Amino acid sequence: MRKQTTKHAVITMATVLGLSMGMSLPVFAEGEEVENSLVIYTAEPDSNMEPLIAGFNEVYPDCEVEVIYGSAGDMTSRIIAESADPQCDVMFSGLNAGDGDAYKDYFEEYVSVHDEEMIEDCKSNNGYYNYVIISPAVLYVNNTLLEEAGVTVKNYQDLLQPELEGMVVSADPNSSSAAWNNLANILADFGYESEETWDYIDKLLGNGLVITSSSSTVFTSVTNGEYAVGLTYETGATTQLYDGAEDCEIIYPEEGGGYIVTAAAIVKDCKHPEAAKAWIDYTASAEGQTEWATTVGTIRPTNANATYESEFMQPFDSINWVTRDNDYLTSHKNEILEKWNELYNKHN
Repeated sequence: MRKQTTKHAVITMATVLGLSMGMSLPVFAEGEEVENSLVIYTAEPDSNMEPLIAGFNEVYPDCEVEVIYGSAGDMTSRIIAESADPQCDVMFSGLNAGDGDAYKDYFEEYVSVHDEEMIEDCKSNNGYYNYVIISPAVLYVNNTLLEEAGVTVKNYQDLLQPELEGMVVSADPNSSSAAWNNLANILADFGYESEETWDYIDKLLGNGLVITSSSSTVFTSVTNGEYAVGLTYETGATTQLYDGAEDCEIIYPEEGGGYIVTAAAIVKDCKHPEAAKAWIDYTASAEGQTEWATTVGTIRPTNANATYESEFMQPFDSINWVTRDNDYLTSHKNEILEKWNELYNKHN
């Protein structure tokens, strides 16, 4: 789990995000004034947040941004505990459509002015979530270990090979959005209520699937050569490659890829509402997302007008996407997890 830290960042160098190279600022920037302070809780790493803050401060140079880092669960729990006297203005990332209405009482109704520009299933579905990052479920593999085992991995079925017994790792879908992302993907690929789905999960657990409490442990342990395959999310795996992980690779399951979209939301009764709205609008804009994705190189934006290139991520249009029934997944999440836990306990 990331240790919670406080980070102040006021960066005004346009060259950090390339805004000095001819890209126009978002149209909402002109003539607007916001408070001189903004507090953000986030599950994103600081390496992702710093360039985003830099771009925001190009538009609002007098607004000091304070960031508190922690897991998605920790940050949402903190917002709930502080609801009588909110200590932050925005929850950024870590929220997703699978939450349903669980946090409705703790966030303000606000939809970005750029919502109509979003990829269709990345538009706000509840009036207070603003989706900012597409997070596909992926298999992150260590090719050295796969070669030693004499196997290849291109899909979920390949994880059942006996040579991979005890060599596949995942976080716990009860607490990890990354693990839930892959479980939801398996359900979408094999059928939401089919015997094939649960037969597959039974066999996967029976092949020694290792469950860890931390989603970050999944991709770092694959990078370090502890496990051959990790069921994880694209940004986490891409960050490993970006940081120099050797002989590792991202696999988009052949059965079909799916994703969750992580959201930002304004905390109800926050102390800096205008700055919070400005942050939401900037981070949802094509300009903001283009510069952010290009600079960071490890995130997949939600604005359909954003352009970006990454040497590690497969182009969006080249992936075999499977459409998820998010309404089903949300309304049946408890019983899905109960079934998962039943099978997990059977093998542990």
